[in-house]
Amino acid sequence: MKIDGVFSGGGVKGIALIGAYEEIESRGLQFVRVAGTSAGSIVAALIAAGYTSREIFQLVDELDLSKLLDARKTVIPFPIAKWLFVYWKLGLYKGNELEKWIKEKLEAKGLRTFSDLPPQTLRVIASDLSNGQMIVLPDDLRKYGISPGSFPIAKAIRMSCSIPYFFEPVKIRSMDGLNIIVDGGVLSNFPMWLFDTENVQKERPVLGIKLSSSEYEHEKHKIKNAIQLFAALFETMKDAHDSRYISKRHVKNIIFIPAEGVLTTEFHLTEEKKKKLFEVGRAQAKKFLQNWSY
Repeated sequence: MKIDGVFSGGGVKGIALIGAYEEIESRGLQFVRVAGTSAGSIVAALIAAGYTSREIFQLVDELDLSKLLDARKTVIPFPIAKWLFVYWKLGLYKGNELEKWIKEKLEAKGLRTFSDLPPQTLRVIASDLSNGQMIVLPDDLRKYGISPGSFPIAKAIRMSCSIPYFFEPVKIRSMDGLNIIVDGGVLSNFPMWLFDTENVQKERPVLGIKLSSSEYEHEKHKIKNAIQLFAALFETMKDAHDSRYISKRHVKNIIFIPAEGVLTTEFHLTEEKKKKLFEVGRAQAKKFLQNWSY
């Protein structure tokens, strides 16, 4: 059966999304359109490119995640320099290696720009901090004077994965000047609304895969200093939009995957943790799909 799919962000935890995809795939469900934010955008793009779940896991398993941490070269000791990078470059790491890796894997399947895919096959979320708005790629590129079809898919994924202060933001020019683009999770970490909107007839069943234990998951923030205040602020922004959107009507079409014990930016992940994340995703999808009524 053909369905549409939405994958949430979650950084390194996104490996669990691949496990869920394996179970979905094994049941004969095929994605026609896919969407995602951050890590979810990577999985969505690889699915759109035609990779199977096992192929995607193999790509990630063979990848040394720490190589994606491409810090700028400097003669200043890194513990000191990193704060200068955050101040001047707006991120600890360049993010070029991440984009390069995605570009190579997509080109291996013949994909370079969005014109290489059928319209609406892949959409990803990013956040335009300069204009204070969410952008859907490639659709919203017209607002910047850019032809959606000509835009590199890997660049769009890089934009969606630009975790604030961790990876340097992507800068794109428009008639209004320079625009700073960061992780889509700042404004919508789980864009199920792209395919499942109130009072609009769906073209086909929509299945969401979200990295959280349930729609109600939200630990109370402990705020005792400025750093904790910033963390709470970021988490609130990230979850507010999607939490408001997800209702009982949508929950029945969402696979919730708990991924405790792994940090979003744990790029030195052990092989054991990689496999554990994959299995958790697969197990949760199996449990959900046994009773999914579409």
